[in-house]
Amino acid sequence: MAAWLVFKPAATWDVMNYLTQLEPDELVEIFLTNPPQDFTAWQLMSGVPAFAARFDLLTTADADFQQKIRHWPLFRWWQRFLQPLTCFIGTTVSEYALFTQQQSAQQLALEIKQNYGKKYPLLIVKDIPQQSPLLDTQANDYAATLIQSLQQQGFIAVEGQALAWVPIDFNDIDEYLSRLSYQRRKNFRRKLKTQSLIETGCLYSGDVCFQDEAVLDQYYQLYLNVYNQSEIHFDLLTREFFVRLLQDSSNQARIFTYHHQQQLIGYNICFVLNNMLVDKYIGFVYPQARELNLYYLSWFYNLDYARQHGLDFYVAGWTDPQVKASLGAQFTFTKHMVYVRNPVLRTLLAKISNRFEQDKTWQEANKQLKLDSKKHE
Repeated sequence: MAAWLVFKPAATWDVMNYLTQLEPDELVEIFLTNPPQDFTAWQLMSGVPAFAARFDLLTTADADFQQKIRHWPLFRWWQRFLQPLTCFIGTTVSEYALFTQQQSAQQLALEIKQNYGKKYPLLIVKDIPQQSPLLDTQANDYAATLIQSLQQQGFIAVEGQALAWVPIDFNDIDEYLSRLSYQRRKNFRRKLKTQSLIETGCLYSGDVCFQDEAVLDQYYQLYLNVYNQSEIHFDLLTREFFVRLLQDSSNQARIFTYHHQQQLIGYNICFVLNNMLVDKYIGFVYPQARELNLYYLSWFYNLDYARQHGLDFYVAGWTDPQVKASLGAQFTFTKHMVYVRNPVLRTLLAKISNRFEQDKTWQEANKQLKLDSKKHE
């Protein structure tokens, strides 16, 4: 069979028992049937999700490297070559790439290389967990074997992002805050004073209010507000995606809402699965959200919700590791396995791959800062 035929289109989406899944099946289905703007999504024959999109190679590069590249002669004329059509094994709605038990890690690595290695100039198996505390031994062992198998197929390992998570092992927010430094406790208590100005609520996907087109427009616009002010623009979720997400009661999403003076100024969409609260999407109205410290209010609200419902972990997502570290988060890392079709460029990437590992660089710098601080105590 030709390589371009070896996939299952989204219309024939199969419910799978994924080893590395932290999200409900319905969220993966929505991604496959309503992928982000300008994305194409499908499943491999084994059921593993994949997608294709134009990918700006500078997206995850460090700022110094980006600046150097952008100042090269005639950059605006050849920058389009830095945005190749890329095949990704994984999704943008799951914390990890989703693997099944239908085939071994070695077989999956071979399938990926044979069917997509020559078709696309760039092939990335994204977000492979590295001994994640959020997964069981079987899932972590499969991921470790897959990384090794992909390396044997010529893939280059690039450190992925830092996934923030918090164990729910405290009796109340005061106890949680007591574990932070004095300065951070003081800062967060000051920010939390705006809590008295906010009315907090909890809706569920499928609630009748999400049949109202005006409400759907409002929720999508708040998502766009956050997307547009973000430094990284990659996966722009469509309005159809949000409609499916908010109207489908089977995914049991929790939508935490924040009102100020009877106006919706923010929301946070989370899921409960495997006794974890998994934080996925936020929407804000600016500048009110910043002025009222809504990001910090939502963090502590989510922690308290997880505590009150007897959950084990709060999974806080990939972005802003510096801020989440200050809020008391722990981190677990992934690997991206990258295959470049052009052998010359493949050799080049192997030499400069560390320029695309911002979160790992941040973690190492943060560790060194802590060591230096202890030396001066």
